[in-house]
Amino acid sequence: MNEARRSAARPSVTACPDGPLIVRGAIDVCDETGAVIDRTRQTVALCRCGASAIKPWCDGTHKLTGFTTHTPDPTAVDPPR
Repeated sequence: MNEARRSAARPSVTACPDGPLIVRGAIDVCDETGAVIDRTRQTVALCRCGASAIKPWCDGTHKLTGFTTHTPDPTAVDPPR
């Protein structure tokens, strides 16, 4: 198999900033008991915010809740109000 086809066949997980995990390729997604959840697509988005109505899949609710993956700088000082 050539390198381009091998790369395309390799499963991957990409963390979207302030959004879901994008899962591409042949990989099992399991529930909390270890049972495989049926997938109808090769590429799926997994919820990271915890607010999706269709967990484990992302439904875009993270946009409404203001979910962020940004970690605040613990040394930063809040500006005076």
